[in-house]
Amino acid sequence: MNFYQDLGFLVFGSRLKRLGDTFINDVNRIYKDNKIDFDASWFPVFYILSQKKEISIKEIADDLKVSHSAISQLVSSLQQKGLIKSVVSKKDARHKAITFTAKGEKLLQKIQPVWNALEKAMNELAEGSAHSKKILKSLTGLESGIKEKSLFDRIDAHL
Repeated sequence: MNFYQDLGFLVFGSRLKRLGDTFINDVNRIYKDNKIDFDASWFPVFYILSQKKEISIKEIADDLKVSHSAISQLVSSLQQKGLIKSVVSKKDARHKAITFTAKGEKLLQKIQPVWNALEKAMNELAEGSAHSKKILKSLTGLESGIKEKSLFDRIDAHL
C-alpha cells in the first residue's frame, strides 16, 4: 500500500506540500552548493524585480496574490541584507518603489543561470510521462475551481 497514492484526494494537500518542500529544498541545496547566498523564498520578489526593475509593495502583493504584510516583511528582510532598496517612484513621486541595490543586481546575475537550469530540469521532469505534461493545466483548473467556490464551502456543503 502506498499511503499517499491510495488515499487520493483525502491527502492531496499533504502530497502537494511534500512535493513543494522537496522542490524548495533541492533548489536551496543548489544555491548552497554553488555558493550563492540566496533562498528560494525570495524568488517571487527577485523575479518580479528582474522583470519590472521598479515596483511597489502593493503591486508585488497584488501580482502574487498574497497579503501586503507578508510582502512587506520579505521586502524588509531583503532590505536589511542590502539586496533591495526603497526609492521615490519614477511613476508617482508620492509613492515609494522597490528596486535592486548594486549588491542585489550582482546576486541576480548569479541566480539567473540557476533559474534557467531549474526551468529546463522541471520541463524535463514534466516530459517524463503523459500525466506529468498535464500538471500545470490541471493545477490551473483546480485553482480556478477554488476561486469559484472555496474548498471550505465545498466540504461544508457535504457535512
